[in-house]
Amino acid sequence: MKRAAELVQGLTNFFIGIVEVFLGVRFLFRLLGANSNNAFVSWLYDVSGQLLEPFRGIFPVEAVEPGYVLEFSTLFAMVAYGLLGFLILTLVDALLPEQKRTRKSE
Repeated sequence: MKRAAELVQGLTNFFIGIVEVFLGVRFLFRLLGANSNNAFVSWLYDVSGQLLEPFRGIFPVEAVEPGYVLEFSTLFAMVAYGLLGFLILTLVDALLPEQKRTRKSE
């Protein structure tokens, strides 16, 4: 059971970390006006766009200057996914309290 908990925690940290990196780079690219015709930038926008979909329309998209965009939805999505990861990790810890006790007593 301990290994299963560690596996779930490791996978949660990994996937939430990947999501945070994709969204963080998207935020910076949009803010700095990265060329969306570039293959890498286009791919990143496509992948991160899927992650951002549940949060679209919550906040307005602000254009600082033409081509330079401040996406508050991306920042909100980063916070939401971070909280989701935290809740998953907390739930796994709560479901296995005896593992913590045996670890502390050793």
